[in-house]
Amino acid sequence: MGDILWNLGSFIVALGILVAVHEYGHFWVARRNGVKVERFSIGFGKPIWRHMGRDGTEYVLAMIPLGGYVKMLDGRVDEVPAHLRDQAFDRKSVWARMAIVVAGPMANFAFAIFAFWLMFLIGVPAVKPVLNEVTLSSPAAEGGLAPGMEILAIDGKPVRTWEEVNFALLGRLGEDDTLFEVQDSAGQRREARIPLAEWQFNPDEISPITALGLVPVGPQLTLTVAEVIGNGPAAAAGVQPGDTLAALNGEPLSDWRQLVTLIQASPEIPMELHVIRDGQSLSLTLTPERRESRDRVIGYAGVAPEVMPVADQYRFELSYGPLAAIGEGISRTWDLTVLTFQMIGKLLTGIVSVDNLSGPISIAKGAGISADYGLVYFLSFMALVSVNLGIINLLPLPVLDGGHLLFYVIEAVTGRPVPEKIQEIGFKIGAALLMMLMGLALFNDFARL
Repeated sequence: MGDILWNLGSFIVALGILVAVHEYGHFWVARRNGVKVERFSIGFGKPIWRHMGRDGTEYVLAMIPLGGYVKMLDGRVDEVPAHLRDQAFDRKSVWARMAIVVAGPMANFAFAIFAFWLMFLIGVPAVKPVLNEVTLSSPAAEGGLAPGMEILAIDGKPVRTWEEVNFALLGRLGEDDTLFEVQDSAGQRREARIPLAEWQFNPDEISPITALGLVPVGPQLTLTVAEVIGNGPAAAAGVQPGDTLAALNGEPLSDWRQLVTLIQASPEIPMELHVIRDGQSLSLTLTPERRESRDRVIGYAGVAPEVMPVADQYRFELSYGPLAAIGEGISRTWDLTVLTFQMIGKLLTGIVSVDNLSGPISIAKGAGISADYGLVYFLSFMALVSVNLGIINLLPLPVLDGGHLLFYVIEAVTGRPVPEKIQEIGFKIGAALLMMLMGLALFNDFARL
């Protein structure tokens, strides 16, 4: 229950900030173009707080924190008194209306730059992209990658951290291959072409890095038990914190990943588990719990390992001064924008499955997890969502900012407004498509629970 409340609270804070930024973009440009703003609302439904500003705008916080709006004086919606007609949105030039509409998404991109700027100013703990292992028969192994190599660039773009490697690989989904520039443990540079034709994975269950066969140098999971989940299979078997897991069904255990693989492959099958406790060898019977994971059934034990931290030689802090951090913020925002458009294109062409769409439940989980890790990770999360919010609002669906912008572009080209009847039909179609996408995203969220 505590996790749910934390995730919900983090989600409301993040969404409230991003909605306020988006709507302020519309508000600020509207005011600069002489449009009277009647209401600035964060949230929908019944107001829980309201204030009438000296500027004549009513500022509102409403009950449902899933969006917001700026209500401008508009002769198409209400009757406008003669003395206020020059302040009506519909009386402004098409270029002014275009600027007001596009200002919301642009504010989201500006916020992403600011969030990344602040993140890099504070400093981001990072790990060099050095390979601890390469999975046998994986694309990485076929391409000639080996343990000890450091990844320097992917398809000509330098990478400094595993996060940057992850983003670079996401952009290669559906491609035939990718070119790595690496440096081996002897300091020699070389190129490795990694085949991607058979590279398929479910992002909900495995990262692009792992799917490619890369095992990063990072925190080491030991075979010593740190935590046993209450009422779980491991607890029922008698496993205790501090136990060292030695063998499973007679097979000696060499690492935690081997243990996970064996357990996941044996749902509801009793297994003989040997543990070392206080120097004594004990034999326990562990029956993994059956759990469904999208397209397959896996076993679950309910046990967590002790973790050895990353060696100092691989850790560093990614931080910049105030001016350099601006450039990094712009660069990171641009990379995210390009990647998001690439993923939308691959979603439309079927390269990426619609099962990967996420809705508010997944976003709330992401908000809670990132807030748990600290401010810099929460800033990174908000920047990511802000970029996506800006891009989604620019999509040419009539119910979104992009749809309004499309109508105004047509008006600018033809010299006359799109007929209201056509706009109304477009809004209905856009609303239906948006509701379908939201419904699919929510369905995916519930499927992941």
